Amino acid sequence: MKIYVVLAVIILCTISQAAEKEDIRESFMKNEEKQTVKPEYLSIPFQTITGEERNLGAFEGNVVLLVNVASECGFTKQYAPLEKLYEKYKDSGLVVIGFPANNFGGQEPGSNEEILNFCTSKFDVTFPMMAKVSVKGNDKHPLFSYLTENSDIKGEIEWNFSKFLIDRDGKLVKRFEPKIDPLSKEITDAIKQLL
Repeated sequence: MKIYVVLAVIILCTISQAAEKEDIRESFMKNEEKQTVKPEYLSIPFQTITGEERNLGAFEGNVVLLVNVASECGFTKQYAPLEKLYEKYKDSGLVVIGFPANNFGGQEPGSNEEILNFCTSKFDVTFPMMAKVSVKGNDKHPLFSYLTENSDIKGEIEWNFSKFLIDRDGKLVKRFEPKIDPLSKEITDAIKQLL
């Protein structure tokens, strides 16, 4: 009789330990799934300024500063500090991406070829430039629809050179208004925290 009781206790302990291990395994798997789910907007397609297909997933693992740019704006001079920022931190994993847009005051009227020629010849831009898109209105590009309407930091873009900071996991973590200089302490501190 005692042997049966001992066997029953051993069996119950074994079952309990197996159930506990299964609970731990399931919890671990759920955490892994959460960590591997990437934001949906990383797969939204767009084109580079020279016509290649791209999406933000191509920059996964980097910190991204995404900027809507224009060639004839009072803030156009920000191309220079954006390039300096890119040069300073690109080896640490920062990518600056320019998206030309003609939504504000008609300040980006040129073709993609003209825009590329302008920013490279006048400001020596080497960071990735994308094809011209709309960032506001009925024809807003889906990427900017997501960033301004579906992200945790909602709100329409008000002018050229608005800046979106995206972490290495593809999460939008901060926005900076056009008037904030790319080399300001506010922006550089936020970038350094993510690198």
